[in-house]
Amino acid sequence: MLAERIKTIPPSPTLTINAKAKTMRASGIDVFSLAAGELDFDTPQYIKEAAIQAVKDGFTKYTPVDGILELKEAVCKFIETEYKLNYSPQETIICCGGKHALYNLFQVILNPGDEVIIPAPYWVSYPPMVMLAGGKPIIVDTEEKDGFKLRPEVLKKHLGPWTKAIILNSPSNPTGSVYTKKELEALAEILVDKPIWIISDDVYHKILLKENIKWTSIATLSPELKKKTLIVNAVSKTYSMTGWRIGFLIGPQDIIKATTRLQSQSTSNPSSIAQKAALAALNGPQEFILQWIKALKERVKYLSSFLKTIPGVTCFEPEAAFYAFPNFSSYFSPKIPNSLKLAEYLLEEAKVAVVPGIAFGKEGFIRLSFATSLEVIEESLNRIKTAMEKLR
Repeated sequence: MLAERIKTIPPSPTLTINAKAKTMRASGIDVFSLAAGELDFDTPQYIKEAAIQAVKDGFTKYTPVDGILELKEAVCKFIETEYKLNYSPQETIICCGGKHALYNLFQVILNPGDEVIIPAPYWVSYPPMVMLAGGKPIIVDTEEKDGFKLRPEVLKKHLGPWTKAIILNSPSNPTGSVYTKKELEALAEILVDKPIWIISDDVYHKILLKENIKWTSIATLSPELKKKTLIVNAVSKTYSMTGWRIGFLIGPQDIIKATTRLQSQSTSNPSSIAQKAALAALNGPQEFILQWIKALKERVKYLSSFLKTIPGVTCFEPEAAFYAFPNFSSYFSPKIPNSLKLAEYLLEEAKVAVVPGIAFGKEGFIRLSFATSLEVIEESLNRIKTAMEKLR
């Protein structure tokens, strides 16, 4: 007999679709994928060398549960540089990826029935993680015309006595939208005096694709907001280290202590070798990131222009990260009634893997990742356009 808690938790749609695409490809079918949430660039060589050196040095034993001090200090320096905020190593924990940091966090702050406000579209794992901690996801819809960003008046309507936290993911997966400082200030005005944690998921914060876009953390707006903001970040996306599984949580010391206690009874420390690689990533050369962003800008420019050639499709132009979230609802019919059926149709008919919008809490849309080569993007979009023409 399975535990009741797991019966309500769906598998990750992104991983499921990726797995199906890989199975089709392994059987000889020519499948392209715009579903992956990881860059196609390889982990930089200096980071790999740091991991190899760690193995050679015998750095293969347990480390402190919350991570090695050198890495925690590097994270604090990273936050100081990127956020202009000062934290101590005691306010930092190293986890097995950003997802693990979030999972730990929900486990230590939520009691049964506590509500977490989650603007939709959202990253697919937010609601299940809240539910596994006994909490209740409060899904708040946002609109394409607003850049998929939460408006203050909408936030007010969803606050209640059971509200324990709100998640802000900027830059956003799946939309690529970024909250401006002014927009964050409007939300902060409502949240600052309330006993509500602000969870700031910032894993894409360095991948900005427009010159006029400036990223701001809500924690930087005032000392009061810093005290109630819990920052989640990672080396996964910025340094193309998704498989290394190193993320971090930064916040008040009592939260970090509780998270460390939980981690000590679950995973223990993150991989010692991966910690050394992450240390090298944060302390080493950073110039390559600009080259990666340059390539991503070329890709998103092509993708955005191409989508405009598909009749009936609209798309908020991504400002950051490496996803687009176009609206294909004009193609819905009895044959293709929703985004899940559309994703299945595109995989079978066009041999292109995409992620249905419903996985992110937003029907009518699909997520397209441009974290792959321009050649793959071009071929995939041509296949999608041809497949959509057959539905007209």
